[in-house]
Amino acid sequence: MVSTPPSTELPTFDRLQEKWLGIWDELRPFSTADPSDNRPRKYVLDMFPYPSGDLHMGHAEAYALGDVIARYWRQQGFNVLHPIGWDSFGLPAENAAIKRGANPVTWTYDNIAQQRESMRRYAPSFDWDRVLHTSDPSYYKWNQWLFLKMYERGLAYRKDSWVNWDPVDQTVLANEQVLPDGTSERSGALVVKKKLTQWYFRITAYADRLLDDLNQLEGSWPSKVLSMQRNWIGRSTGADVDFAVEGRDEKITVYTTRPDTLHGATFMVVAPDSDLAADLVSGAEPGIRTAFEEYLQRTQRSSEIERLSVDREKTGVFTGRYAINPLNGERLPIWVADYVLSDYGQGAIMAVPAHDQRDLDFARTYDLPVRVVVDTTQPVTGAIRIIPADGTLPELDDMNPVLTGTALTGDGRLINSGQFDGLSKGTAIARVTAYLEQHGLGRPAKNYRLRDWLISRQRFWGTPIPILYDEDGNEIPVPEDQLPIALPSTEGLDLKPKGVSPLAAATDWVTTTTPDGRPALRDSDTMDTFVDSSWYFLRFLSPNDDSQPFDRAEAEKWAPVDQYVGGVTHAILHLLYARFITKVLFDLGYVSFTEPFSALLNQGMVQMDGAAMSKSKGNLVRLSEQLDQYGVDAVRLTMAFAGPPEDDIDWKDVSPSGSLKFLSRALRLAQDVTSTPDAIWRKGDVSLRRVTHRFLADAPGLVEAFKFNVVVARIMELVNAIRKAIDSGPGPADPAVREATETVALALSLFAPYTAEEMWEMLGYPPSVALYGWRKADPTLLVQESVTAILQVDGKVRGRIDVPPTIGADELERLARADAGVARALGDREIVNVIVRPPRLVNIATRG
Repeated sequence: MVSTPPSTELPTFDRLQEKWLGIWDELRPFSTADPSDNRPRKYVLDMFPYPSGDLHMGHAEAYALGDVIARYWRQQGFNVLHPIGWDSFGLPAENAAIKRGANPVTWTYDNIAQQRESMRRYAPSFDWDRVLHTSDPSYYKWNQWLFLKMYERGLAYRKDSWVNWDPVDQTVLANEQVLPDGTSERSGALVVKKKLTQWYFRITAYADRLLDDLNQLEGSWPSKVLSMQRNWIGRSTGADVDFAVEGRDEKITVYTTRPDTLHGATFMVVAPDSDLAADLVSGAEPGIRTAFEEYLQRTQRSSEIERLSVDREKTGVFTGRYAINPLNGERLPIWVADYVLSDYGQGAIMAVPAHDQRDLDFARTYDLPVRVVVDTTQPVTGAIRIIPADGTLPELDDMNPVLTGTALTGDGRLINSGQFDGLSKGTAIARVTAYLEQHGLGRPAKNYRLRDWLISRQRFWGTPIPILYDEDGNEIPVPEDQLPIALPSTEGLDLKPKGVSPLAAATDWVTTTTPDGRPALRDSDTMDTFVDSSWYFLRFLSPNDDSQPFDRAEAEKWAPVDQYVGGVTHAILHLLYARFITKVLFDLGYVSFTEPFSALLNQGMVQMDGAAMSKSKGNLVRLSEQLDQYGVDAVRLTMAFAGPPEDDIDWKDVSPSGSLKFLSRALRLAQDVTSTPDAIWRKGDVSLRRVTHRFLADAPGLVEAFKFNVVVARIMELVNAIRKAIDSGPGPADPAVREATETVALALSLFAPYTAEEMWEMLGYPPSVALYGWRKADPTLLVQESVTAILQVDGKVRGRIDVPPTIGADELERLARADAGVARALGDREIVNVIVRPPRLVNIATRG
């Protein structure tokens, strides 16, 4: 009987995927369910996806890179929690369902099923026992619990206010959801202002902590993200100044960063959409009230970006009222103008036109006084220049803002400021603030760009707000034991945007009773979906626990997240809100840490031809098609090899086909190895072992520095060295060949799990290679016995010699001069210079 030789044909990538998916499903190698596992822990988390359709190229990059980190820490001996879930509430699902005439529930969960199967195929090392969906009642019950806890502490409140209104999606937006050009990040429509009664989270109460605690994250978060957070919070210091108003008992408090310029205030400006403006004109003559109402309507059609533009023509309406400057007693006319925003302080500013460009433009438009109080031509040291009381600079007309139309914004010394004349800016701010406080006219103050988080949404597909209203309109929190307040069926509901929540029309759902049996109505708004994602990392710790949002003992074991991975597009919104809620939970005693994510990695975008992919641009690359053509491993390896994670990837510049060929070469190595797993490696080829152990020593540091592309390049170098050893060196039976090939399999398990598992099996080991620890480098193999020195004459290579790595310059020059090739090149030429860079280079320069 003749035996059949084993097949030399390598399995195709689709066969590998089908084979190993089944094995992994059975083994569940990444489960963290064993309570007796006492290895040190790491929590690696990828920002969870929104189920808008199947996975796309951006998902492919994000989950490939996050998985490298999770797999790496397992190899380093850690028990790694790496969960996945779906951020499944929100406007896109509701809008898509309306467009298709579908149910948002069905649309959402069908997409989750599709994404889950694609994610399984893509093979991230997720713990599939910890899946969550934020649209499940078992999840959003705890959103409602969180709301009630914040309500108890005065951190959730309801008020009438001007809000950002999306006229297309017919819902309010938080400030953070309005793009810099004044459009909605959701619909792209120009955002307008609308006055509504809405629910807010008092994030401003945590402004200082949110800002100061960023110092904890220096070096572990990208500096760009830290800067974006700091700028968004936007803390400034100055003074609150109280201005009396003629004919009004209540004073107007103005926040200013420049109290030193108070003597230069010649009028006051109030935001037209502020309550203060309405109050000031309430008793004015009919003509003023009419002009104000017309101006307010125009303002409401303008975006904040337009209103704050320096170049925009300044317009306004005089209120007929006057305030009193607390320092000099002057009457200041009070105007309404749209370049002041209602949520800045009390919605009022003192206008100092000589030293603020927008104030100056307004003053020139309406012929209001301009008084210079800071001489910017005068150094802060030296003699003091005295300026006439009218503020003009007769001998310096080219610098007079009245004439030039340019405000004097530089530093200098105070003038026309009474007792404060001659003081520099810093000293004057302190002295004026102290004077105001001493005389009951003001006080030191801080201000923030950050505004409270508006969480009300006038849409169906979100978490219902757990508040009832009795017949007198009183707010009544829903008792915790009645949670969750589940969404009703969509049957019979018109979900189209109409300015109020569709839930308001669900009569049977809205109509209810108070805990003591009185008639009541439910709040029909739902919560901003950023509430869902502000604490989801904690729910992953006990996603199936019906008795509590998360197990505090599990939080002590796993949290905070050691490594968070996701796009920089969430640098403000999601990260800021998650940091806020974490601090609230800390104050409530539910967690022992104040920052949710200890380290952050932002990946770039996957583009095509230098632009974001889209159907309309004709440059869309479908992930499913790439996976069908090249396989999962080739796509994942390409993502890691394309460049630093934070850089954008242009898909036309990368080569998944090249990655596929390389993986086949690596797989062939495992097939060619003929030594057995019990081979004694130290008896193998020393030169190959040196290459292997240098890689083992270098790779961990490269991974921890997120230099994934360099690791892949080093794997490729190792594969080349192994192939050379097999084909023209000691051969496939050499133990060093096996050791090196096993190292390739271990390293590839970070990037190409199917190929790595198949190699591991070919090499005679049971699955899973992902759970096999990283091998330690032998330090004796890291010592270089010799290095090759290049010998040049006039810049041309004339020889190479092997020398000790510790060789000195004199000895290296002596050996170079003695080299036969160098001697022939020198001949009788005059040596004019010798450059020696031990141990790598000698260059001899000659003349003649």
